[in-house]
Amino acid sequence: MAPFTTVPPLTELVAPPSWRTVDFISDLHLNADEPATFRALQAYLQGTPADAVFILGDLFEVWVGDDAVSADFLVHPEANFENRCASVLARAGNRLALFFMHGNRDFLVGPAFMDACHARLLGDPTVLGFAGQRWLLSHGDSLCLDDTDYMAFRRQVRSPGWQQAFLARPLAERLSLAREMRRQSEARKRSGMDYGDVDPNAARQWLAAANAPTLIHGHTHKPAFHDLGNGLSRVVLSDWDAGAGVPRAEVLRLDGSGLQRIAVGCA
Repeated sequence: MAPFTTVPPLTELVAPPSWRTVDFISDLHLNADEPATFRALQAYLQGTPADAVFILGDLFEVWVGDDAVSADFLVHPEANFENRCASVLARAGNRLALFFMHGNRDFLVGPAFMDACHARLLGDPTVLGFAGQRWLLSHGDSLCLDDTDYMAFRRQVRSPGWQQAFLARPLAERLSLAREMRRQSEARKRSGMDYGDVDPNAARQWLAAANAPTLIHGHTHKPAFHDLGNGLSRVVLSDWDAGAGVPRAEVLRLDGSGLQRIAVGCA
């Protein structure tokens, strides 16, 4: 494989002096058929002591467009699942800084939804200046170079033309397509097919371009710490599945003492 040399434009974000604690989460894959994970997120957002929460992609199993949320979602949050999600996020966004990065499932989240939730949409990757260090944040999917089928799919669906054509379809049709995508995703999970992992050389190149020692990302569902050598590392976020036989829901918390993994209650 040819060396990976192209680094996307970097978004720069410097934390205000008032921030003491920030949280990172990703890969919740929220959907109406798995209410336990939604309840876990709701409880977490109500109780977190963080000054800022960074959602690094795949908050939703699929997102078909911001028009899935009705304008009166705060008055009628029970109208649909998307309304319930918007209501929970908006309440969190009123009391803390809320940031969102596109994942491979919810790349159609747009500015209307961000405004409704009082959240800020971040570019991928973003450099966060906090606690005396630069931290590189990404969803992680664009670094999985060995997953060539997915990379081709990603180029297609991230193109403005494809997205414009998809969003022009009636909402009911988009929701039907989303259900089929979810069915295919579940079939892939049951097959035991492994997903690609982050290319370490690409990760090193991104870190060098960002002048940051640590990459924090999700996507792979393989929470771990990876030493990349020469003082560089990547930290992988946990996915969430509060309804699993062994529930999973974890936050990566950063404060003045460093990084720590915090288990979230899955009642």
